[in-house]
Amino acid sequence: MSGPPIVKGTAAWRYFGDFRAGLLAEQVLVLQVAHPVVAAGVRDHSDYVEDPWTRLMRTAASLSIYIYGGPEGARYEADRLRALHRDFTGVDDDGRRYSALNPRAYAWVHATLVMAPVDTQRFYGKPMTASELDEYYAQLCDVGRLLGLREQDMPSTWPEFERYYAETIDGFGPNETISTLFETIRTVEKPLRWLPDGLWARLRREQMFLLRGALQPALRKRLGLQWTDAEQRRFDRFRRVVRVTVGFVPVTLRSSLVRRIGRLNVWFRAHLRAYRLLGGGNGPGNSRL
Repeated sequence: MSGPPIVKGTAAWRYFGDFRAGLLAEQVLVLQVAHPVVAAGVRDHSDYVEDPWTRLMRTAASLSIYIYGGPEGARYEADRLRALHRDFTGVDDDGRRYSALNPRAYAWVHATLVMAPVDTQRFYGKPMTASELDEYYAQLCDVGRLLGLREQDMPSTWPEFERYYAETIDGFGPNETISTLFETIRTVEKPLRWLPDGLWARLRREQMFLLRGALQPALRKRLGLQWTDAEQRRFDRFRRVVRVTVGFVPVTLRSSLVRRIGRLNVWFRAHLRAYRLLGGGNGPGNSRL
């Protein structure tokens, strides 16, 4: 399944960079590390506990290239990521050897990023139409191929992808990395020193609230997270406020920041390659994602 190029007006261009996706950041992280191979890799090779803000910015910058950086930028970033993850190996909680390039685990991380913009519109915007979903999914499958995903790890159609996604989540449960992630969210230092401590403490509580609200109910229960009817009503009110407020923002502005990050990253990568060709060494492009 192949989609049209990602250009202005197409589904991926319209929806992938919507800034409301930031409200689902913690949910996406939990779903990723719920996969045992991803959990082991993050535990052994990620700095998200010590420096979650920098890692979040690096991840967002990398993702922006695939959608808004053009084919050349996407291919370069895909090659860089695969080279970066090639040495991420170890032993998981069950004593089995793992690789960060395990095809099913690599495909699952991509799947969570495919679903995030869809969930963003479902929770906080206007759900995508069937035709938009078909186009969007085909375009993200093309991105998956750039990343080196196998055809058998990418369901052929959007309904098949939805079934795969739900069935995969049904197999997840608690693990040490998820527990560490929850503790990090509850205790992480504020990103800006001038933020009042009381305000930051409340924002941390709200992050956990939004995470619990966005998780699939069955997985939320398996992870031991409480959720009441009163909290569901509060979550629904928050969603309506976001939906109505952002509804006044033009579609082109909702993703403008992410688009600019993507273009800036392509410019940076191009100049970095030129610098290396001139004998400038490895430079910062080898930094951990």
